[in-house]
Amino acid sequence: MTGLIVVLVVAVVLIAWLVGNYNRLVRLRNQFKNAFSQIDVQLKRRYDLIPNLVETAKGYMKHERETLEAVIAARNKAQAAVQQAAAKPGDPAAMQGLQAADAGVTGALGRFFALAESYPDLKANQNMLSLQEELTSTENKVAFSRQAYNDAVMTYNTARESFPDTIIAGATGFQPAQLFELEAPAVERVAPKVSFT
Repeated sequence: MTGLIVVLVVAVVLIAWLVGNYNRLVRLRNQFKNAFSQIDVQLKRRYDLIPNLVETAKGYMKHERETLEAVIAARNKAQAAVQQAAAKPGDPAAMQGLQAADAGVTGALGRFFALAESYPDLKANQNMLSLQEELTSTENKVAFSRQAYNDAVMTYNTARESFPDTIIAGATGFQPAQLFELEAPAVERVAPKVSFT
């Protein structure tokens, strides 16, 4: 009888331990998904600002149709990538698609703003200045959201790869999550050159 009680106690403790570790992995997975939703909100805000920027610039940049169309095309591609990533936050393929699309938007906006510099009336336009300020603020929020997401993914991945959670994660289908990294880190980390001559 005592042996049966000991076996039952050990079984209950083992089940409680397994359930606790499983629930911890679920909580960590939900945290990184929530962190991605914060990125999603900021990226949507960013992509909503882009058409307003282009519309404001159209009157001034009549001969720059190709650049304006490239900005809108990059924005549309990025919006589709965000929707795919939002459906599967942490999925490597979805996150890589989002990273590539986001780099495309960043590049197109960089070319747009570089070109806008050659239009003094556009640079002085209040709507353009206001939109640029909003976009800058949104870019900062995206960066903070990306950092929070990456922190949550790192915590989740570390837990899922640590013993004994790795056994539970493997048995219950917890997949590794993908960080939201820079698409071309070497290029994006280079400071832009500014010249006042």
